[in-house]
Amino acid sequence: MPILVYAESDQGAFKKGAQELISFARGIAEKMNTEVIAAVTEDPAQANLGQYGAHRVLYCNHPALKEFNAELTANALAQAARETVATLVLVSSSADSRYLAPLLAIELDAPYLPNITGLPTSTEPLTFPHNVFTNKATAFTALHGSIGVLGLSKNAFGVQHHPDDASVSNMDLDLPGSSWEITSTEKANNKVMIADAEVVVSAGRGLKGPENWGMIEELAELMGAATACSKPVSDLGWRPHSEHVGQTGKPVAANLYIAVGISGAIQHLAGINSSKVKVVINTDPEAPFFKAADYGIVGDAFEVVPDLIQKLKDFKAQNA
Repeated sequence: MPILVYAESDQGAFKKGAQELISFARGIAEKMNTEVIAAVTEDPAQANLGQYGAHRVLYCNHPALKEFNAELTANALAQAARETVATLVLVSSSADSRYLAPLLAIELDAPYLPNITGLPTSTEPLTFPHNVFTNKATAFTALHGSIGVLGLSKNAFGVQHHPDDASVSNMDLDLPGSSWEITSTEKANNKVMIADAEVVVSAGRGLKGPENWGMIEELAELMGAATACSKPVSDLGWRPHSEHVGQTGKPVAANLYIAVGISGAIQHLAGINSSKVKVVINTDPEAPFFKAADYGIVGDAFEVVPDLIQKLKDFKAQNA
C-alpha cells in the first residue's frame, strides 16, 4: 500500500518543506517496498516532483482548493487516501499542515503522530522517533491500524534527489460546502521565509528599538538567512508578527539559529529548541539562553554584530 504525501505549494511553487517531505516518504517507501504518491492542489506541470522521490503525482484539481482551506483540504486528502488505499499520509510541520493534520486524522479515523524526526526504527509495527515535551526528549511510538497520519519536523531529514520522473494523474473530488470563510490573507514579505530557512537570525529587546534592525537584516542577507524576533518585539510593533518565533509564534527548526539580545524566556526556548545549532549574543552572562545555547558570546550586540558582518564580508571577498 502506497504512502501519500501532501505537497504544499504557494503561488505555483512547491515549498522546500514539500520537497523534504517527499524525500522522507521515499526513505520510508524503500524500507516498506512501496511507492510514494504526492497529492497536490496546484498544477504540477512545472515541477518534477519525481526528482525528490515521488513515483506518482495526484492532482487534486478543484476551485475550492486554490486558496488554502484546512477543512476542505483535509476532506480532499481523505478522499485521495481512500482511493489510493494509502497506508500512511504525510504532512509537514508548517502552520497550514498543523491545522490540517488533526482534521485529516478525524476524517480517516486514524492516529496522528507529529514531530517525526527520522525514518522508522521498525516496520512491523511501524515505529517512529518523534520529539516530545517541547523537544526536550525523543519518544518511539508504534502505529497500529490500517492507516496513520504523520507530521515531519522541519529540517529533520533534508531534501534528497532522485533521477526519477513522476507520472501525473487528475483526481475528481466531491467536496462539501465549507463552514470556514477566508476574509483576507496577509503575506509575509521576508526575502527568506522562516518556514523554509536553514539559518535564522533573530533579535529581541536588546536592540533597543526598530531603528537598529538594519544590522540584523544585513547579517541575515550575508548568511542567506531569515530574520525573526521575540514576542515582546512584535508586541511593541518593532517587527511584524510574521517574524515572531517561539512557542506562541512560529516554531523554528533551523540548522543554525542566532539569537541577538534575547534573554531566553521559556516560551521562546520551547519554540526554537528543535534547531540543531543555537548561538546567543547577549551582554548578560546569566541570561537563560546561555544554558540552552551551543555557543555563546557575552558582549554588546552593537559591537559584536558589526564585527561579525565585517568578518563575513572579508571571508566572502577572499573566497570570491
